[in-house]
Formats: sequence, C-alpha cells, structure tokens
Amino acid sequence: MKNFNQNNIKKHTNIIILTFIFLFFISSCLTLGKDFPHLKVKSIKNGETTKGDIRKLFGSPWLSGINNGELTWTYGNYDYSLFGKKEAKDLVIQFDDKGIVSTYTYSTTQHDE
Repeated sequence: MKNFNQNNIKKHTNIIILTFIFLFFISSCLTLGKDFPHLKVKSIKNGETTKGDIRKLFGSPWLSGINNGELTWTYGNYDYSLFGKKEAKDLVIQFDDKGIVSTYTYSTTQHDE
C-alpha cells in the first residue's frame, strides 16, 4: 500500500509541474487589439477624411472614446513576448463634430517605416 501512495504522489507531482511549465509558456506571449493595414495611414487627410472613409480603410475601431471633447477611434495591435520581439502599432484618430478627421497619430515599434 505504501508503494502505491508514493507512485500516486509522484504521478500527481509530475502532472502539476508539467501544468505549470505549460501555463508559463502560454502566458509568456500576449496579443492585444486587432491588426490593421498600416500602409493605408498615409491616405488620411486632416479636414477631409470622414468616419465612413476611415471605416472603409481600417474597419471598426478596436477602441472608441472621447478625447478633449472629440470622438476618438483607436486601432491597435500589440504583441508582447518574454522571449522574442515586442511589437506594437497604433493609430489614434480624432473626429470633429461633423465626423471629419481633425487629427491623427500613428505610432509603431518598427523604426524602419
């Protein structure tokens, strides 16, 4: 009976250790947001591009809110890893009260763009 309990304990200990290792590797990578076609950012024109145009270019925003009283849409894609490259890009667009782009900012960790 004693031998059976020791084998059982070893088996459960191994399962617990493997589970923690598996969870560690899964949690070491994290992606937030949704990807967007960053090459289309150059087509945005302050005072001209409409919300409809932006939606056609990039789809629905990842986040929506108000900044300084103006509607603000955010498109973002953030990939983080403990063991690899960390990549991020975001596009923040503000609209005036007529739904026209008043300002936008595009940021990325890809410095060759």
